[in-house]
This record gives sequence, structure tokens and C-alpha cells, in this order.
Amino acid sequence: MNLARRRVVAVVLAAAATLAVLPALGTGPVAEAESTGRTAPAERAAPAATAAATPSDFDPGDIISDDSFYNPYAMTADQVQRFLEQRACTPKDASPCLADFRMDVPRTAASPERCAAIPAKKNERASSIIVRIAQACTISPRVLLVLLQKEQSLLTTPSAGGYQKATGYACPDTAACDARYFGFFNQVYRAAWQFREYTAHPGDWRYRIGANAIQYHPDATCGSSRVEVVNQATANLYNYTPYQPDKQTLSHPTGPSGACSAYGNLNFSRLYERWFGDPRTVRYPGFQLPCLIYTGGYGCTPLRPFQD
Repeated sequence: MNLARRRVVAVVLAAAATLAVLPALGTGPVAEAESTGRTAPAERAAPAATAAATPSDFDPGDIISDDSFYNPYAMTADQVQRFLEQRACTPKDASPCLADFRMDVPRTAASPERCAAIPAKKNERASSIIVRIAQACTISPRVLLVLLQKEQSLLTTPSAGGYQKATGYACPDTAACDARYFGFFNQVYRAAWQFREYTAHPGDWRYRIGANAIQYHPDATCGSSRVEVVNQATANLYNYTPYQPDKQTLSHPTGPSGACSAYGNLNFSRLYERWFGDPRTVRYPGFQLPCLIYTGGYGCTPLRPFQD
């Protein structure tokens, strides 16, 4: 098969797979606990606060900057571990809090234009898994942490099912999750891989930089509006969770939900701001390292030049 034909087939397959890739909607507002000191898992306090202040300045076309989204060195494994230990965590069942979670990680081969190879590791902490995937796929570990909370509240109310579907990957709104992608490592890796796929091949996916008609809810009768997406990072979020909040949702970010409420991308913005500051921050205005967005198909060399 020649290259041109392979490319056409890839586009068709990508479009056909969109529904299978999309994560579940998550129609309710997400809760996020205040930070606490490190305690034994059984003694951690219950979540007490919602994600962030009223999102009066939420811009559906500019949810997060490319700089914030693609910085793979935003946090070290030790920093992520301390961050997890500071979350107030009350498991729903016998599952460990994310700060205490460990698993054996399989060797994962490189995926050209998406992620570098990830060596196998025994009994690895969740914090290390998150950072190794972030660096392999050139995605910020902060983005992955927010995604884990947005999709399954995994930092504050973990459960066995939450670990199985940690990032909502291959869990569409209209069908059952694809069990082939269950498991914490699989879910985090596939989400990062998918964000990189959107970035490497933006023309293959529905939402792109520029004008887009974006629905308020899976129910098309709830309507849509034109959104001018200003960067690839925001386009990535819509390709992963393809809805914007309507006026009711913006007016009631902590609930009650309206008939057309879809909180996913609003929750992402609010959680990120609460934990890490404004997601639209750019450290070096007017300058973007080409490797962060895989110009030419290559990511940044692992020299840690972006550590703050």
C-alpha cells in the first residue's frame, strides 16, 4: 500500500474510531478536597470543597495554553508524590489512595510521533508512572493529574472501578467501556498517547484550531455555538470531551445540574486553576519551543530544559 493510500485509510479509521475513543461525559460537577497533611490512608478526611471559584472568566476557546499542556517537566515524580499525599482522600472501597497505589508496569514500545518507549518497572508508584508517561509523550503531568480527578475523582475518592477507567479512555457516552484498555497504566498512557495523536495529526480529528461548532451536551437538541479555538491544547480537550458548558452550567458550577449540563471541560479548567494556577499561563510569551508541539514529528530531547 503506498503512502498516500495509507494516509487516507488512517484518516478514515481515525474518524470511525472517534466514538470508541471518547471518554464518558461526566455530567455532574466534580468535587475536590482541600489539601491536608499526610495521614494514614484510612484516616484521610473526606472531600470538603468544590473545584474552584466561580468560573466568570471561563473562555471555551482558550481553556489551557499549549505551554501549560505540553510541558513534560512541570513536576518531578517526588513533587507529584507530595502533591498526592496532600490530597484529602477517602476511598469508596478497599482501594488505596493514589499516593499509596503501586503496580508492575510493562515495557511499552515507542509509538512514532506520539510517545517514546517506556521501560518496564516493578512495584512502581502512581506518581512515577504519571511522570514517566508525561515525559515519554511530552504532556504535562499536571494535565494528567487533573484528568484523573475530572474523570474518576481518583485523587480524592478512588475505587476499584475508578482505577480500571482512570482517565475515561475508550469509555464513550453512548456505549460500554472497552475493557481492553482497563487498568491504571493503560488508561494514563492511552490518554497521553491520544493527546499526542490529536497534536501530531490535527487534520484527522473533528475539533481544530479555528472556528468550531461545539455542542453543549450529547443530546443535540441542547444546541451548540461557534467557538474560536485558539490553540492545539484546547482542541485536544474538545476532541477528548467534545462538549462546552452552557449558561446554566457556568452559572451553577457546583450544581444543581441542568438538563443540558456538561461539566467536563469546565471541571478541567476549575481543577487546574485550583491546584496549579491559571491554565492559560505562558511562561515565555511569544516563544514556544517547536519540540513541545512535535514540529517535524519529534518531541523534546530529555535534557530537562523546562524545569521551573
